[in-house]
Amino acid sequence: MEKHYSVAIYPPELIITLVKSMKEQLANEIKWFNSKNSVAHITICEFKVSDTEIEIIKKKLSRLCDALEPVEVHLEKFDSYPNGAFFITPNEISKSKLKPIMKRIQQSLAIRNMKKSDDPHISIARRLPPENIVIANQMFTSININFICNSIVLRQFDEVIKQFSVIDTFKFNSNTQSELIQGTLF
Repeated sequence: MEKHYSVAIYPPELIITLVKSMKEQLANEIKWFNSKNSVAHITICEFKVSDTEIEIIKKKLSRLCDALEPVEVHLEKFDSYPNGAFFITPNEISKSKLKPIMKRIQQSLAIRNMKKSDDPHISIARRLPPENIVIANQMFTSININFICNSIVLRQFDEVIKQFSVIDTFKFNSNTQSELIQGTLF
């Protein structure tokens, strides 16, 4: 049986707490919304695979992350998509560092029917009607926070709570030798 997984970047606990507070403030104004209970993260990809396949994916992520270098991420503004998503976006320098990492992870996993994210952001709310986007933009006008992205997480969807839960973390170890060795063996 296939299970639903996600690979994501989690910011530090301080930012997770800040985003949770923003979601609560927004909920006080507009009531419930999609993503209200979701932990702050930057989605890399989502997919469904079997228990056997997830073990192979864990090995691939471990090998890949061993060679990745940590990058600084500067979150600098709020924005929205036409589909009603309201989010915090990194600056262009941070995006230029995150996008290649995201793409590399997506390509290395090579999973059929994978949902890929190509625009790094931390969602506050999803599927908001236009009038609630206006309210969110009025409530949240500026942000300026940094963090070091030095790992990714593998999350599994929990059917009971209807949220993803972290099942594994993969640290960026800056081990360029690992990548060279893997490249010559495979």
